[in-house]
Amino acid sequence: MDPFRVWRFWIDMARMGAEAQAVIGMRTLGMAGLWPVSPAETTRMVQEKADAWNEAVHAGTAAMLAAPVAAAEAAMKPYRKRTRANARRLSRRGTQRKA
Repeated sequence: MDPFRVWRFWIDMARMGAEAQAVIGMRTLGMAGLWPVSPAETTRMVQEKADAWNEAVHAGTAAMLAAPVAAAEAAMKPYRKRTRANARRLSRRGTQRKA
């Protein structure tokens, strides 16, 4: 086993937490009219959680046969993918002027 695998997992978890906080902040500002967000953002934030949960359950269950760390990595991957994408997408919108 790679001795740094667990360490990288915890780094990814920390990154996901930071991205999630950034996304929450930008979405909250968007709902208050202080950050430019799509009108569909509220629906998107609800739907993506259900989609990520589905993917995480399937990936985690399949990976559990391999090893506990592999299962945790696989279960986190759908959430990490979305937090990374949301942080990038919403931060780019903040540099735009509100119409």
